[in-house]
Amino acid sequence: MTISVIDIFSVGVGPSSSHTVGPMRAAKAFMESLPHAPAKVHTELRGSLSATGKGHATDRAVILGLAGWAPLTVPIDAKPLAGSFIPSEGTVEGPAGSVEYSIAFNNKPVPEHPNCLIFSAWDENGEEIATNMEYFSVGGGFVLSRAELDAQLQATHEVPAGMAAAQNNDNAIPYDFSTGDQLLELCDEYDMTIWEIVAANEAVIHREDGGLAKVNAHLDLVWDVMRECVTDGIATKGILPGGLQVNRRAPQLYSQLLEHQDDPASGFSAMEWVNLYALAVNEQNAAGGRVVTAPTNGACGIIPAVLHYARDFLPDFTRETARRFLLTAGAIGMIIKQNASISGAEVGCQGEVGSASSMAAAGLAEILGSSPAQIENAAEIALEHNLGLTCDPVGGLVQIPCIERNAIGAVKSINSARLARMGEGTHYVTLDNAVQTMAETGRDMLTKYKETSIGGLAKTLGLSVSQVEC
Repeated sequence: MTISVIDIFSVGVGPSSSHTVGPMRAAKAFMESLPHAPAKVHTELRGSLSATGKGHATDRAVILGLAGWAPLTVPIDAKPLAGSFIPSEGTVEGPAGSVEYSIAFNNKPVPEHPNCLIFSAWDENGEEIATNMEYFSVGGGFVLSRAELDAQLQATHEVPAGMAAAQNNDNAIPYDFSTGDQLLELCDEYDMTIWEIVAANEAVIHREDGGLAKVNAHLDLVWDVMRECVTDGIATKGILPGGLQVNRRAPQLYSQLLEHQDDPASGFSAMEWVNLYALAVNEQNAAGGRVVTAPTNGACGIIPAVLHYARDFLPDFTRETARRFLLTAGAIGMIIKQNASISGAEVGCQGEVGSASSMAAAGLAEILGSSPAQIENAAEIALEHNLGLTCDPVGGLVQIPCIERNAIGAVKSINSARLARMGEGTHYVTLDNAVQTMAETGRDMLTKYKETSIGGLAKTLGLSVSQVEC
């Protein structure tokens, strides 16, 4: 089973991949599955999608998906606007025409998965044309239908990782791997780098629709969107939408860094710029801007921040360098997704920031000239030291602790890559050990720490999802 790097790094809108991007895709997929356009659609949001659905703009995403918009193409200013009051019923217009909608929130999850959407539809005569059609948003913008989810449950007897949305079953790839150990064995056997292994697989996966040229073009788009996100985040002042009144910090931090950039007393200049890049991206995400799922929206600032670090503080950075970084990082994301999860609702923030930090560490280790063993070590270090990290967004918003956490995660990635570079790649804990532990820790983690905003900081600060309306 192979996940494409195109699916690991997809372009969408904030603030959440599982709660915004995934539901928009699910709503659009549901509409396209119907024999004809309905006059009315009812959507029930279950579990985590309900608990933090307001703060994560899940209702807006569903409405836009019903109207025919996709995360890649939806205008940032499409109505209903991000941060505005979203009526629970009304009419929306878009590329698919006009449709009447209603949305209900039910915090009780379905047994199989915490992120479920249930759709029903009627025609203009009031005749029901679809009843209780279930879709599941399983992290990183990946979506499964009920049939796809049941198939995975039957095959693995575990919480699905969402691979059905990105699997390649038609073309046998030349270098099949699902674990870190298998990946290292392939690198050793064929004397190839990790990014070369992934590139060769991608060429086969996409041989019917452009091959490696398509993949490279997508990776270039990913890098362009990341750079635009940093630029826009630095340039945009004001208060982030929602009830917390969180002020954008990136513009002020940028001014401070410019003022003191030649100060010889500063020994942390690079780290401070990395902080800026991560904050800028995640503030854009929190405002509903266009970002890259890397591998999720909640952790979307880490890989861009580390890539900008490589661009600004390492020599000879080019587009080809960015591609190698992303292909290497993508390999780690594939391993984590197949063997654990990248969803905060499934395993907590260790699956989001932990995964992104691990991926970024691997990507940076590659462009530092590390061996495959050192790259695997870098990924392991970063993931190991995010194990147990909870997801407790204050007020149901992807702002506190999420924005600062991306900055910390980015710096941790750089340290992991540099620490691994100092060794030979030999280490006691493997990446596979860390991934397995993350999956087990996620299964043991209480629901209140998995993107429900009913525990952790959300509870301590007295700002549960019932108290902050967005």
